[in-house]
Amino acid sequence: MPPVTPLSLLYLAVPAALSGMLNNAFKVIDQYAVQGLGTEPQAAIASTTFVLIIFFAGYAIISSGAITLISRAVGASDTPLQQQFIGNALIGSLLVGVLILSLSYHLAPWTTATLGLTGDAAVMAETYLRWHALFCLPQAIAPTLDAIFIAYGRTKTILLLQITASSLNFLLNPFFIYSCDLGIGGAALATGLSQAVSVFIGFGLLFRMIKPTFTHYRPTTALIRIVKIGLPLSWSTLLFAGVYTAIIKWVIAPLGTPLNAALGIGFSVLEGFTWPVFWGFSVAIASIVGRALAAGQLPFAQSAIRYAFFMLTAAGLIASAIFWFGAEPLAQIFTQDPAVLQHTLLYAHILAFSQLFVAYEALSEGVLSGTGATLTIFLWSAPFNLLRIPLCWLFAIHYGYGAAAIWWIINATTVVKAGGKACAVWRGKWKTLTV
Repeated sequence: MPPVTPLSLLYLAVPAALSGMLNNAFKVIDQYAVQGLGTEPQAAIASTTFVLIIFFAGYAIISSGAITLISRAVGASDTPLQQQFIGNALIGSLLVGVLILSLSYHLAPWTTATLGLTGDAAVMAETYLRWHALFCLPQAIAPTLDAIFIAYGRTKTILLLQITASSLNFLLNPFFIYSCDLGIGGAALATGLSQAVSVFIGFGLLFRMIKPTFTHYRPTTALIRIVKIGLPLSWSTLLFAGVYTAIIKWVIAPLGTPLNAALGIGFSVLEGFTWPVFWGFSVAIASIVGRALAAGQLPFAQSAIRYAFFMLTAAGLIASAIFWFGAEPLAQIFTQDPAVLQHTLLYAHILAFSQLFVAYEALSEGVLSGTGATLTIFLWSAPFNLLRIPLCWLFAIHYGYGAAAIWWIINATTVVKAGGKACAVWRGKWKTLTV
């Protein structure tokens, strides 16, 4: 592989970041589109956001392992191994998606009850989840397809696929929700159909680049290796979403529907602009580190990490400014409810203080996941994510400090997680890790 320069890193990271923004746009578009149906549908979409993250945690079992192993195979110029990992990853993502969405359909009433939703908000959330289960299987395959292209350094391809999917979703949402009078279910249908078109195009591009044969789709030890690496990151994402789900039920829901809706806007809209930038650099570093180590070019990986550190420092500071100064005009696009707006601004102004640490955490995760050290990521994430539940309840509900306490606790735990993962990178054991 060629030497890494700041320009080549940006060339890889920026399309991935823009793709992440557009991928997040599915939730933003849904949140925006249903506002004409009232506050309850917005609360339902906001509450199911973390349920969908749980689903993506399941999909990450395959996609997270795929990017590590395919990057290594690309760095080693081993075409048969690339084909085997690609075929096993795609069939694995299909199987995982069918399992998760089948369970989601049948457990939709239990899920809404677990979220603490009642009345119209519960009905809306159940409807949305069932329509999502019926039509959104392409969303289970898309992360693995993206991971394959990222492993080859082809982030512009996933950007083009996301532009296609997001554009279609934006056009189809009002058509299905209002013109066809399908209500909140129409939002899920629009997501599924638009993602299906993107996945279909993605398969065509992939098979022109490298085409696995039928035998590569038969589950082998390659799938086991993918799952072994992907499981810790899946657990980490699952725990993250589960923690937020618990906080919604035991802390946020008792504080009122406006706070629930504000969380959806803050998480999907504000962090939807900033987190994908961090994610773009994270996956770019994962791809570079994986390929560089397999090619025996550790200095290239180290150069990329240094460049990314300075770039993510700038990105983290810009994100803080967006949270502080841009929250109000952005939130007003999605709600005119004074209570929802007030809670959204509180969320943004407090979390502005942790965005730099979120950026550094993303960099460390990129290094560790690119080398296959995903268990380290989980061990630094899990305990501090879990700690959020009792601390949020204690300070927000028991001591009566309200929503502000929730966001300050998230800030504090984010700083600790970022520090732990950065220390793991600094120790350097990832340089000699075999997968």
